[in-house]
Amino acid sequence: MNTEIVESFSQMVREKSLDKDVLAGIIEEIFGLMVKKKYGQDATFDVVANMDKGDIEIFLERVIVEEVEDPNLEISIDEVNEKGNEEELEIGDEYVEQLELSSFGRRLINLARQSLNQRIREIEKEIVFKEYNDMLGEIIVGDIYQVRRNDVLVNHNRNELLLPRNEQIPRERYRKGDTVRAVVKEIKKTPNGPLIIISRGDNLFLRRLFEIEIPEIYDGVIDIKGIAREPGERAKVAVESQDQRIDAVGACVGMKGVRIHAIVRELNNENIDVINYSDDPVVYIQRALAPAKLKQIDLDEEAGKCTVVADSDQVSLIVGRNGVNIRLAIKLTGYEIDVIREEKPFEEYEDDIELMDLREELTTEVVDLLINNRYDPAVEVLTAGVEKLVEIENMTQEKAEEIIDIIKNQFEEEEE
Repeated sequence: MNTEIVESFSQMVREKSLDKDVLAGIIEEIFGLMVKKKYGQDATFDVVANMDKGDIEIFLERVIVEEVEDPNLEISIDEVNEKGNEEELEIGDEYVEQLELSSFGRRLINLARQSLNQRIREIEKEIVFKEYNDMLGEIIVGDIYQVRRNDVLVNHNRNELLLPRNEQIPRERYRKGDTVRAVVKEIKKTPNGPLIIISRGDNLFLRRLFEIEIPEIYDGVIDIKGIAREPGERAKVAVESQDQRIDAVGACVGMKGVRIHAIVRELNNENIDVINYSDDPVVYIQRALAPAKLKQIDLDEEAGKCTVVADSDQVSLIVGRNGVNIRLAIKLTGYEIDVIREEKPFEEYEDDIELMDLREELTTEVVDLLINNRYDPAVEVLTAGVEKLVEIENMTQEKAEEIIDIIKNQFEEEEE
């Protein structure tokens, strides 16, 4: 047998970390096709691939006849005798001959090599697909090896994973060689092999981080009932304890916030609010809009709508910076939330403000004018209202309204 040909195939096999039995089956199938190409579809043969020895043996079986009509299926008794006929076979017996690989010619051998490579690549793709399909929803740790304009390529167990821009945490910087954690979000079959998409912006990534950092969640003592998230900005997580002795929120935050801080750091300092879940939608909405204080909640469960009433100084807390707080509350509770602002009575403000402290906001000239007309402290100005202020000499309606608005804003900021 041509040992050089066998060695080339054996080396190809050794380079592939595939199951030996699977590879043996592929080789036997490919060489079987090669035999059929040379000896026809009706040929009787056997291919034996020994992966441990790196050996490939092909045996062709033909019927012994007096006169050969089909050389692919028959062999003459004279030819058998010439080959030795040690088993003293006769006409009608089956003659088994071991074929040399070199007898198939270079073209067929190269074709077999190409076919083997192709089949191995297909199996490798299928193995990778199955491996990551089993890891869907799990966190992986990989190394960044290429940062492109719209995505990042991550190396994980010598496989290429894709972190697209829409799955990244906004404003997070990625550098080649950095280690990154992400959740396996999706896997697609493509002509070039499996496309494995990972995510750091998905809610599932945050859920898995909670499971890693908080043993009570991993063990099922605390359940995560809902997650609403705007990656890189803020997230709200509703939790519920299955054990009355365990405070769900306290367990998630940890001693001195150590548990939640570990998650916040991983998410590029994303703020995380952990709240207690409630089956009562009114209580749930109230908690979801924390830290704002609500005066009234009107619920329409059928329409999935909710109207909340709050003092004017609480509206900014309800809405949050750039509206993020109310958007997350809507996502978390599933209710469309409308806010009605109610002016807070002046007498309910906890602390008054001296007009002298508002020189920067109102200007010194306006403060002196108000004090000279006995409007001090600030609550006195609000109580007087626009109607009284316009009675002051040189005070216009527009200027009076502006003064009232500025002082109201100052009280609201003080309350916050």
